[in-house]
Amino acid sequence: MESQTLQAEVRAERGKGPARRLRVQGKLPAVLYGPGVEPTPLTVDPKELSHHLQGAFRRNTLFKLAFGGKEELAMVRDVVVEPVTRELIHADFLRVTADSEVVVEVPIRTTGRAVGQVKGGAVNVTRRSVPVRCKPTQIIAEIVMDITEVDLNGTIAVKDIALPEGLSITLKPELTLVAVVEDKKAARAAAKEAKEEVKGAKK
Repeated sequence: MESQTLQAEVRAERGKGPARRLRVQGKLPAVLYGPGVEPTPLTVDPKELSHHLQGAFRRNTLFKLAFGGKEELAMVRDVVVEPVTRELIHADFLRVTADSEVVVEVPIRTTGRAVGQVKGGAVNVTRRSVPVRCKPTQIIAEIVMDITEVDLNGTIAVKDIALPEGLSITLKPELTLVAVVEDKKAARAAAKEAKEEVKGAKK
């Protein structure tokens, strides 16, 4: 995943009063923190940040915070939103490095029609996302699973997922992600339809 450059400024004042004044000026109070370093109070453009934080997996976005003549790699760890207007009030950024490891939730998307579905089965997706350990620059947008070959009572487990080198799912390998189970209602409907076709052919 490519990083997004976000312009920032170091802010001198802290507290509710100064933060309120910054928001009136169209600036969003933020903090950049990380292990072994002092937190850095910043301001960023709330509209620009909101643009990059669309969707359920917004915290996977990798930013280059540009301030003070340098750039820092960071990821959003928390945002505070005004409950009525839904405007951003505050943001926390976690400082990361290109060689550090992070764990992020990556969405799962299934493709294809399972063999078991054709036989009257139902597809049961047990998880819509999985935690993936990787370097910040290796974060992927989604995991695509082709379920075409899954038969009745067949499954796809964590161990069946092929990921790029350097990425790993932090769940038990045997954990089922997708299962095709017998749908009794659908099976009865299919059997009834088949009988009617046979009767029609005999007439």
